[in-house]
Amino acid sequence: MSESSGQRNKAFVLEAFETLFNRKDFVAAEKFWSPDYIQHSAHIPPGRDGLFALVKSAPPEMKYENSLILAEDDMLMLHGRFSGLGLPANWIVVDIVRIENGLLAEHWDVIEDEVTREKSVSGLPMFGAAFPS
Repeated sequence: MSESSGQRNKAFVLEAFETLFNRKDFVAAEKFWSPDYIQHSAHIPPGRDGLFALVKSAPPEMKYENSLILAEDDMLMLHGRFSGLGLPANWIVVDIVRIENGLLAEHWDVIEDEVTREKSVSGLPMFGAAFPS
């Protein structure tokens, strides 16, 4: 049985995020992001160069963890956590990406500070099964 395009796209995007955000291998990351990459985030400068520059300027401790990824044709949505940002709280992020011609072509995001148990009105963690320590 062959792997579905959704499964291939999920594996591709997760490998892209691992390569850029965790390994910080910018040469390898160029194989995942289109040179014509379109950025819709309020936190990231335009284009692939803007994204790479942001990651280069981030603390070396910055890390991305994924908890959920969904695929619908060439559109994917990821629920993840960015930690080690040097900010008072981790970021819980929903990233939406579009793949075109086998590369990440477009990105949108929604970012929220991760809250502690004491500040959670729902009493449930925003990411995973435990609150941040």
